Amino acid sequence: MRASGGGEPVVLIHGVPTSSFLWRKVLPELAARGRRGVAFDLPGLGLADRSRDYDYSWTGLGRFAAAAVDELGLGEFHLVLHDIGGPVGFELLARVGGDRVRSLTVLDTMLEVDAFQRPWMMELFARRGIGELWLAGSTRPAWATLNRMVGGRASYAEWTAHLDLLKRDDGGRAFLKIMRGFERTREKRDLYVGALNDYAGPAQVVWGGRDTALPVDPLAHHVVRALGPGTPLHVLPDAKHFPQEDHAAELAERITALGR
Repeated sequence: MRASGGGEPVVLIHGVPTSSFLWRKVLPELAARGRRGVAFDLPGLGLADRSRDYDYSWTGLGRFAAAAVDELGLGEFHLVLHDIGGPVGFELLARVGGDRVRSLTVLDTMLEVDAFQRPWMMELFARRGIGELWLAGSTRPAWATLNRMVGGRASYAEWTAHLDLLKRDDGGRAFLKIMRGFERTREKRDLYVGALNDYAGPAQVVWGGRDTALPVDPLAHHVVRALGPGTPLHVLPDAKHFPQEDHAAELAERITALGR
C-alpha cells in the first residue's frame, strides 16, 4: 500500500495493467493540499498476493476493496477511480453505501459494461493462448513505446517499472485472469448505474481528451448521465489514458476542490 499526507483520506483505485505505482505522483500532490492519499494494490497486481484460486472478477476485486477500506479503518473517505478501477470502485460503492463516500471522482473508465468493447491491446490479453504470447512478447522497449502512445508522458524507466510490477513472481498469470474476468453483463451494468444514480454526494468526471483506449465520447458521458444533471465533466485536452503520469497536480487540485 502507498499512503502520503494527513487529513481526510482519499482512496485511489487503479486499473490495468497498472498498480498503486500509478498514483505515486498524485499522492504527494494530495498531501500538499492537506489530504491523506491511500492507494493499495488490487490482488494479482503490483506487490499484492497472486493466489492461483483467487476470484479475480470485478466482484472479487470489489469485495477485496471493501474489505481493505474497513481493515484500514476508513470510516468516510473520498473515492477516485480509474480504468477497471471504475467497475471495482462501483462494486465498493454498492457494498459500503454512498454515505461513506464524501466525494467521487471518476477517470477514464467504463460504466455500461454489457456493451463495452475492449480496445485491441486489452482484447489480446483476454484471449487464451494469444494473451500468454502477447504478454511473453511484451519486452521492456515495446512496453514503453506502446504506453507512450496510449498512456501519455512518462520516462522509459517509469513505463518499464509498470511492466516489471505486472510480471512480478508469476509472469503476469494473475493479470491475465483479471483480463478474462470482466463481467460484461446487464446485471453488472444495472448494479453500477444504480450505485451512481443513488449517490448523492459531490461527484465529477475527469477524462483524458486524447484517450484512444477509453475515449471520452461516449464513455465519459455514460458516467455523467448516471451521476445526474449538473455533474461536471473536466476534459484534459492533451492527456491520454494515464493522466496520473503527466497531470498529477491538476488531478490532485480537482480532487481536493471537489471534496471541500
